[in-house]
Amino acid sequence: MADEMEVRYIPGTIEPKWQAIWAANPALYAAEPASGPNASTKPKYYVLEMLPYPSGQLHMGHVRNYAIGDALARYMGMQGYNVLHPMGWDAFGLPAENAALKNNTPPRQWTLQNIAAMKRQMQRLGLAYDWANEVTTCLPDYYRWNQWFFLRMYERGLAYRKQSKVNWCNLCATVLANEQVIDGCCWRHEDTPVELRNLEQWFYRITAYAQELLDGLDHLPGWPEKVRTMQRNWIGRSEGTEVDFGVEDFPEEKIRVFTTRVDTIFGATSVQLAPEHPLVEKLIAGNSALADAVAAMLDEQKRAREAGDLGAVEKQGIALGSYATNPYSGERVPIWVANYVLMEYGTGAIMSVPAHDERDFEFAVKYGLEIRKVIEPIIKSVKTDESVALPFISEDGLLVNSGTYDGLSCETAQKKLQAVAAAAGFGEAKITFRLRDWGVSRQRYWGTPIPMVNCPEDGLVPVPDNQLPVLLPEQIEITQEGGSPLSRVSDFLHTTCPKCGGPARRETDTMDTFVDSSWYFYRYTDAQNSNAPFDPAVAKYWFPIDQYIGGVEHAILHLIYSRFWTKVMRDLRLIVNDEPATRLFTQGMVIKDGAKMSKSKGNVVSPDDMIARYGADATRMYSLFAAPPDRDLDWQEDGVAGISRFLSRVYRLVMRFAPIALVGAGKRREAAPAGVSLALLRKLHQTIAKITQDFSGRWHFNTTIAAIMELVNELFAAESSLATGEVSPAVVGELLRSLVLLLAPLAPFLSQELWAELGGKGEVFKQPWPVSDTALAREDEIEIPVQVNGKLRAVVRVPADADKAALEAAALSDAKVQEWLAGKTPVKVILVPGKLVNLVVK
Repeated sequence: MADEMEVRYIPGTIEPKWQAIWAANPALYAAEPASGPNASTKPKYYVLEMLPYPSGQLHMGHVRNYAIGDALARYMGMQGYNVLHPMGWDAFGLPAENAALKNNTPPRQWTLQNIAAMKRQMQRLGLAYDWANEVTTCLPDYYRWNQWFFLRMYERGLAYRKQSKVNWCNLCATVLANEQVIDGCCWRHEDTPVELRNLEQWFYRITAYAQELLDGLDHLPGWPEKVRTMQRNWIGRSEGTEVDFGVEDFPEEKIRVFTTRVDTIFGATSVQLAPEHPLVEKLIAGNSALADAVAAMLDEQKRAREAGDLGAVEKQGIALGSYATNPYSGERVPIWVANYVLMEYGTGAIMSVPAHDERDFEFAVKYGLEIRKVIEPIIKSVKTDESVALPFISEDGLLVNSGTYDGLSCETAQKKLQAVAAAAGFGEAKITFRLRDWGVSRQRYWGTPIPMVNCPEDGLVPVPDNQLPVLLPEQIEITQEGGSPLSRVSDFLHTTCPKCGGPARRETDTMDTFVDSSWYFYRYTDAQNSNAPFDPAVAKYWFPIDQYIGGVEHAILHLIYSRFWTKVMRDLRLIVNDEPATRLFTQGMVIKDGAKMSKSKGNVVSPDDMIARYGADATRMYSLFAAPPDRDLDWQEDGVAGISRFLSRVYRLVMRFAPIALVGAGKRREAAPAGVSLALLRKLHQTIAKITQDFSGRWHFNTTIAAIMELVNELFAAESSLATGEVSPAVVGELLRSLVLLLAPLAPFLSQELWAELGGKGEVFKQPWPVSDTALAREDEIEIPVQVNGKLRAVVRVPADADKAALEAAALSDAKVQEWLAGKTPVKVILVPGKLVNLVVK
């Protein structure tokens, strides 16, 4: 038997050894085939962490994300599932261009170098990825399918081009989607205000799926409610009525407004237009004072947008001296321009009802506009009608001052007023959404070329499928001036029209990089397919993803785009699922120096440094142990050292008693263990049950690891019994082998080393997961709290199978309980078997 003091845990020796052995087997982590003669008979399990941008180096924030997914993938494999666990690279994007400018390194070269470095880090961490399915989105074998999807969407009217006011980041020198503007600033450059520019842009018609995207959230119970709420708010469904107000000075014009409260329309005392509403120019023509005032308002509104505080700007208006006509009452109401009315939302015009809308009330008070009550509470106050506090915004009311509609409930009036508008042709019921179409044009080089050409004869012409991919030129001068760099590459720009054969110019915008990440997980299932994005039959087997893991910061961007893309592919009959993932887990951030760990903040901790000091297993396990995975983790290097010390204890324990375990290999343990053997086996099987439960849903890996630590402590406490033979070799073997299997998803290198020392064959993570013996796990005695009048007064030990009579007797005989009873007889005894006794006395 090895002397414990002579055995040292040296991860720097153990881990590279097993890493080399595993790397020599490329199929080690491969999933079994989905079809064919060797098709898997196991249930499938697709677990996936969001793919990273190859910025150059992993940090501990990445490690936490990947350690969660890796532990789950290994566990599900041990539970008998056919596991798909791939990895790839979200490889297009702005940082590569910035690096090219800074370091004079071509984006492709910089990106591929970073991928190689990060892949080495992942392999050194022992992450169980099937690299045969690796996806790199900047390579033509991937982005050709971005282009193929674009063409399919273009054919169906889901991809289109229009002149649009777009968000522009000066640092990125490109357009941003609405979802990429955070508090008025660029999502990548958090201190850089976004400007508005008018440009010809390509869009994906995500709004065609707005209702389905909203409804689908009700069928995603495995997604965090926070994410679903964020998406509901972003989609922003509103039910209401569109109504046309006439324009007194221009009878041929109409001002269409959208309102969710058409029941209040008799209280409309003005109509307000966005400063850029097309009618404004007509109404102010020839009036330089009005023109100057509107221009100043537009400039102020633009600055507020760029600062991200448009909602907080003081409400201002300009009376135009013109009038609109209420189509229901025929009343003339003044037309104003208001700085809080936005052209891109609704119709760019509103009817202002100050008595029943807080914003309108504030505006009317400021400018002295009439405030007319048209809704009163159903149950009147004891006060007079005039004293009802305004604005009264509840829909639980009755109409007043509304002509023939007086006395109707708000709901009834809305339906009648909608019907009248529709019959008379001046309005209709309308559902609107806050969601806007996805602007995918980017004036950058490092992205997927948009497969369209501009022909003088035929206009916009799609590139034929047989000419895909439209390749990015590899050598290119990158600047941040003059629009897309591709417009200055003559060999790329000038082409022939696929339709007429004449000279034409390629589209020089590239696609938003969120296109790449909207469908990559489907490509993982069939990554080598050169004839299609993937085989629909293979995708049908694997989808939806069983568990998707990533940051909540992607709730609006990536996650809503990928849901849209899934629905488009379903309608293309490539897939049959409606949603990409059944379950979504959003892990907490890793915090260091009070801020999220990120390269841009300069507070990253490299896993390479931690591995060099403590080993990959300790590095991974710390990220799982330091906090529940859905909570933020406050980085402490001392914690990694603590996990390393624990693994060293496990190593010493197993190495010391492995020879005894080998003696008992293949032997059945005694049928009725007793004494120390029974106590240790009970603790083992309780631990198995707890960890199995943790993996099955709670995912509190911190308590999982704590349970293993408790088991190890009990084993150390029983060292003398293990060494002297009081515990049989068969039981020692069961204890140690089960301990190693429990550690396998969390510390694969150490587990593999110890598995081999215990005589185990093959990979430890290919072994069946241990099963808890419920009879062994059950305690002989349990502790029951005893309350007197609802307050805890004692704890008694009783047999685990004690009935109510035995529980009551044990409680009443306890000395502490008798003191509190003070000779009184309980008037009521409340018994919860196995849980509680409560004695009620008077």
